[in-house]
Amino acid sequence: MIRKLSIANYRSIRDLVLSLDQLNVVTGTNGSGKSNLYRALRLVSQTAHGSAVSVIAREGGLSSILWAGPQQFSRDVKSGRHPVEGTVRSNRINLRLGFSCDEFSYAIDYGISTQQPGSSMFFRDPEIKREVLWRGSDLWHSSRAVMDRKRPAVRTRNDEGQMEVVLKNLSPNDSVLGSLIDPLKHPELYQLREEVRSWRFYDHFRIDANSPLRQPQVGSFAAVLSNEGSNLPSAWQTICEIGDANRLHEHLEDAFPGSNVSIEDSEGLFALRMHQHGLLRGLGQAELSDGTLRYLFWLVALHTPRPPSLMVLNEPETSIHADLLPALARLIVASSEKMQIWVITHSDILVESLTEANECNHIRLEKDLGETLIEGEGLFNRAAWRWPTR
Repeated sequence: MIRKLSIANYRSIRDLVLSLDQLNVVTGTNGSGKSNLYRALRLVSQTAHGSAVSVIAREGGLSSILWAGPQQFSRDVKSGRHPVEGTVRSNRINLRLGFSCDEFSYAIDYGISTQQPGSSMFFRDPEIKREVLWRGSDLWHSSRAVMDRKRPAVRTRNDEGQMEVVLKNLSPNDSVLGSLIDPLKHPELYQLREEVRSWRFYDHFRIDANSPLRQPQVGSFAAVLSNEGSNLPSAWQTICEIGDANRLHEHLEDAFPGSNVSIEDSEGLFALRMHQHGLLRGLGQAELSDGTLRYLFWLVALHTPRPPSLMVLNEPETSIHADLLPALARLIVASSEKMQIWVITHSDILVESLTEANECNHIRLEKDLGETLIEGEGLFNRAAWRWPTR
């Protein structure tokens, strides 16, 4: 489980450290930085998949996503006695992402490319300047390093407890987590990478008439629901055959009393049909209301027979009637028993229902002078974090 997430210099996030629990709910007004927090967490996942550099490049390069304000605010600026003004930069230009788990902590530092315009057309690609995995505390110390990468050179700790160079020329665009890792030689790195790669992100999937969610699809075993929901019938049937089908139907009954779902096979094409109390025939995917179809999506996503270490739900209340939100909250709370869950939401009803659970960690974001902050956080109650230096 992720205990802390640290982000520096990403969009509206200048310097933020979040303490996390098994179930986390993130709220805030429009523009407070919820989407940036979501995208930063996803960028950590893309680092493990080896795609983070290309994602940053597609967004216009590092300069387009860096914190646009000053390095720090003076008291006069915060009090409004002095306007915000640019100053001479004293720190290195960087985007830093890090997190700590129960056993390990990880941090990566992206910086500007050493390629100059004219010498290469890839000068917008960021370069990885530092990447570190260390044991225990989120306060970095070299004595606890398991892997330490400085620019192209990668060192790991050997059986004798000494740090040795295992790679001298790793590309500045490739992360260690996204590279080939031997599970026998580097089990800690391999374990961390596989856990991060298992993270799942679900956000604004389509439910229009041409959406994959509304079309029959070729049936195939699906232990994981796809991001756009195209394999919804297959994923439902997979849960019924190898997952917790009883729990799935209990939560369906909780939201839609007297209803059941069947999967029809038409020469290899699977289609979902929902049978509701009082109707003479079941309704197909194309006929279901937007809210009902979305709810079925969340039922399948959260009952996955292959739960990830982390699942992130971005505004799951979209198109769902307010009367169904308490049932959705019960579904999320129950699912958090087997995986860590983040919920980013605007719905007060969903927040109220979720926070009734004792284990729910409610993070309220606010914005001050363009900077995303945690509501109520001050100098003395801020979570501790220490970054590795370059």
